[in-house]
Amino acid sequence: MKEGRLDPSLTYLVTGAAGFIGFHLSKAILEKGGKVVGYDNLNDYYDVTLKEARLDILKTYPAFSFVKGDLADKDAVFALFEEYKPDIAVNLAAQAGVRYSIENPYAYMQSNLVGFLNILEACRHKGIKHLLYASSSSVYGGNKKVPFSVEDKVDTPVSLYAATKKSNELMAHSYSKLYGIPSTGLRFFTVYGPMGRPDMAAFLFANAIMKDEPIKVFNHGDMQRDFTYVDDIIAGILNILPNPPEENEVGAPYKVYNIGNHHPENLMDYIGTLERKLGKTAKKEFLPMQPGDVKATCADVTDLMNDFGFKPETTIDEGLGRFADWFLDYYHYR
Repeated sequence: MKEGRLDPSLTYLVTGAAGFIGFHLSKAILEKGGKVVGYDNLNDYYDVTLKEARLDILKTYPAFSFVKGDLADKDAVFALFEEYKPDIAVNLAAQAGVRYSIENPYAYMQSNLVGFLNILEACRHKGIKHLLYASSSSVYGGNKKVPFSVEDKVDTPVSLYAATKKSNELMAHSYSKLYGIPSTGLRFFTVYGPMGRPDMAAFLFANAIMKDEPIKVFNHGDMQRDFTYVDDIIAGILNILPNPPEENEVGAPYKVYNIGNHHPENLMDYIGTLERKLGKTAKKEFLPMQPGDVKATCADVTDLMNDFGFKPETTIDEGLGRFADWFLDYYHYR
């Protein structure tokens, strides 16, 4: 098993620092004494005030610097690397959302492909020690075999978002091989928790429940998700950051991991737990499966367990309890 503590003498670039996972990761690095440069374009895909609230917390740390900019702006990205000279880059900035990719495909091309190319080029020219980037469980598409393994074929995406994330993995591999850039991709599985994204299930459901609006339950509730609490995700990333991958069979210092709970929950059980934590019953609107969506996700995290001792420990009861406490306080329901 690989070991290594976060080196506080290094500078960590976190793109998407005002986002959900980016905020929690930046905060964790800062609390361990590291220096963080956050980069975000603060787009309005969801409530900008929530992004600003996350940034306000990060700005209380003296070792945090923030730069507003767009990944698709090559000059801005290169200027960022030139000025702050990050040692390790964590690319969490992306246009997120499976369903939104059907409505607004061009946003995904700019952020997820052009933007990631700019990151790779900057890493190439500035000698980065380790690039860690966000992939997604959506790359598994309509895969019927569960749990999903990184050894599975992932060439049948069912959304443009998934296609861009698989493209990121291929782009990273080519740069690892050509230029020796150590890169680690993480396929995230349905992350939730305090200060979470408003377009994700926990937030969408809580918001509707507290407003006495019906929640949309797709596939008539017959769905399973590998819901993963954000603190477990962050613990995994912190262990990976000091450990750039070794060369694979073709000589590229490259690795992809699943990072999830490895314990899928039935959607109706998830909703029931959230109802209990909020103290209110949901009005439910049962709907058919959405285009681009899948019935079940489950992460095989064997590699992450073997390499880093990864072990998600937060139950749905605990995690949704913490999320509900934050939600009720933040939106002044109590």
